[in-house]
Amino acid sequence: MSKPYSKPFLHLYIKRIAMLLVKFTLVFVAFFFIYNKLVHNDTLDINSLLYYIDKYNIITIRNLFILLLFSGCNWFLECLKWQLLVREIKTISLKKAIEQSLGSLTASIITPNRIGEYGAKAIYFKKTYRKKIMGLNFVGNLSQLSTTLFFGVIGLIYTINIFKLPISYFKLIGFVILTTGVIITYYKFLSKKEFEIKGHSFKKLNRFVSNLNRNTLYKSILIAVFRYICFSHQFYFLICLLGIDVTYIEALALIASMYLLVSVIPTVFVFDVLVKGSIAVWLFSFVNANEFIIVTCITIMWFLNFALPSIIGSYFVLNFKLPKSQ
Repeated sequence: MSKPYSKPFLHLYIKRIAMLLVKFTLVFVAFFFIYNKLVHNDTLDINSLLYYIDKYNIITIRNLFILLLFSGCNWFLECLKWQLLVREIKTISLKKAIEQSLGSLTASIITPNRIGEYGAKAIYFKKTYRKKIMGLNFVGNLSQLSTTLFFGVIGLIYTINIFKLPISYFKLIGFVILTTGVIITYYKFLSKKEFEIKGHSFKKLNRFVSNLNRNTLYKSILIAVFRYICFSHQFYFLICLLGIDVTYIEALALIASMYLLVSVIPTVFVFDVLVKGSIAVWLFSFVNANEFIIVTCITIMWFLNFALPSIIGSYFVLNFKLPKSQ
């Protein structure tokens, strides 16, 4: 007579089945989201997209190599930045950093502003590290956002000046001063309060960031700058391929303005392509760029820098294992 399974064994078996179902569900939803975004997109006609790709002969070995090289450098720098930040807690290999970065992208691609990335990266580590990991992820995102805002403000000022946009400098400066004042006041207020959400508070986050190694913060910002240069020039290379007549400086200013406006407008990630496309169409209308060509450019950028890495990341999701308990 066979011996009945023990309760611990059944519990472990059920836990493994549940984890397997979660992993397959995440991968399925990510693939469905990518497919739906490319095939059933109201702002994008797939036949027109293929027409422009063929018309401008984008799919050549040289062009694909350069575009994929840009995307590869973009994500390599992001993984390098993550490896650097995690070193504040423990040392991980670059391979592990790639696994965690791409796996968390797959798990969070459909969440608003990729907020799910915080939990997805944290789950790679033991419970004792998870709050710190979420804090480090925040620092990494903040360094990228700060870089985008810095270049974006310069680009927007240049765009307003060169294209004579009907914007009052007096009102713009007043708005910047007012916004800066509100942010500083808000920061000072929250840093003295203990508003907590599930054990997290702004005061604790502020203390955590203040205690980080200065070199780690500076290197994180430097990597963010290189990453920004990488994907902004990938965008520039694409608009050149698609025949948009614009100078290098004008193009970079418009691209910087686009990323700035997208960053300051809260969006659900599902509609990120739509919002970014609308802003890009408006900005590039100043150089008489074809609306659909800009939408095509945005779609290709989204596919190369989010959809394709997410597809690669699905491999890491399916092979994910919970960290061993201490």
